[in-house]
Amino acid sequence: MTMAHVGAVVAAIAGVMAIMLHSSIHKIEEGHLAVYYRGGALLTTPNGPGYHIMLPFITTYRSVQTTLQTDEIKNVPCGTSGGVMIYFDRIEVVNMLVPSAVVDIVRNYTADYDKTLIFNKIHHELNQFCSVHTLQEVYIELFDIIDENLKTALQKDLNSMAPGLTIQAVRVTKPKIPEAIRRNFELMEAEKTRLLITAQTQKVVEKEAETERKKAIIEAEKTAQVAEIHFKQRVMEKETEKKISEIEDAAFMAREKAKADAEFYTAAKFAEANRLKLTPEYLELMKYQAIAANSKIYFGQDIPNMFVDNSASFQKHITFPCLIRSGFEYETLISCSCFKLCCVKRESTNSV
Repeated sequence: MTMAHVGAVVAAIAGVMAIMLHSSIHKIEEGHLAVYYRGGALLTTPNGPGYHIMLPFITTYRSVQTTLQTDEIKNVPCGTSGGVMIYFDRIEVVNMLVPSAVVDIVRNYTADYDKTLIFNKIHHELNQFCSVHTLQEVYIELFDIIDENLKTALQKDLNSMAPGLTIQAVRVTKPKIPEAIRRNFELMEAEKTRLLITAQTQKVVEKEAETERKKAIIEAEKTAQVAEIHFKQRVMEKETEKKISEIEDAAFMAREKAKADAEFYTAAKFAEANRLKLTPEYLELMKYQAIAANSKIYFGQDIPNMFVDNSASFQKHITFPCLIRSGFEYETLISCSCFKLCCVKRESTNSV
C-alpha cells in the first residue's frame, strides 16, 4: 500500500471520527431537559442544561422546556347554539411543566405533548362552550368568563391525565363574526352607548336636582333654626321681663301691705287710745270747755234747752255761776241736740 493510500485511509477515518464526535456532542439550554431515545425507546434518564455526549446514529434526544411557555392556538372555529359559525383568531395558553414529570408525560404523550393536552383540548372545550350559548352570550355577555372557564376545564383534565403540567393563564381574543352580524352588533352597541349617555345625563340632572333640593332643605333648616333661636330669645326676654315684673309687683305689694299694716296699726292704736281717752267724763269736760271759750252767751226762759244729756230721756239743767257782762247776766245754760249755743237776754236790775 502506498503512502497515498495510507493518507487517504487516515483522512477518511479522521473524517468519520469527526462526524461521529459532532453527532454525539449536544448542548441543552437553561430551562430545558433532554430526553433520549435509543432505537425508538425512551430512556428513563434525562439530562439538564449543558454539553452532553450520546451514541451517534443510535441515540437521539429532544429538548423539553420546563419553564413558563406560551402556546398559541390560532383560528379556532366555534359554532353557537343558533348555528352561527364564528372564529377565535388567537388563544394563548400559558403553562409550565415541572422537571420531575417530564419523562412520564413524554412517554405518554410524546415530546409534543402540548398538541394533545392543550391544543386539541382547547378546541374541544371551546366548542362545548359555544354549542350551549347564543352569539349574543359568546360575543358580548359571557365573553369575559370564557378564558377562566377554559383554564378551569383544562386544569381539571390535566390533573388526572398529566400531573405536573399546570395552566397559569388563558387569554382569548375577540371572535370574528359575519360582517352583517358585526354591523348589527355595532349599531346595537352604538344604541346602548347612546342610551347609557342619556341615562348618565339623566342621572347628572337628577343629581343636580337632588343637590339643589338638599341645598334648599339645608337653607330652610338653617332659617328655621335661626327663627327658633330668635323665638327662644324673645321668649327668654319675655320670661325675664315677667319675672322682673313679678318681683317689682311683689316688692310693691310688700311695701303697700307694710304701709297698710302700719296705717291699720296706727288707726287701731289711735282708736284704742281714743277709746281709753274719750270717757264720758272727758267728753263732758271738753264740751264745757268749748262752751266756755265762746265770747258771748245768751240765756233766758223762752229759748229751747241748750244742752241735752244724750244718755238720759230728759233734759238736765246745769247751773253755772252768774257772769255779768255788759249788763247781761249768764243765768242758766241748757243743752240742745243741735249743739248750737243759745242764750236768753235778761235785763239786769242792777245794770251798770
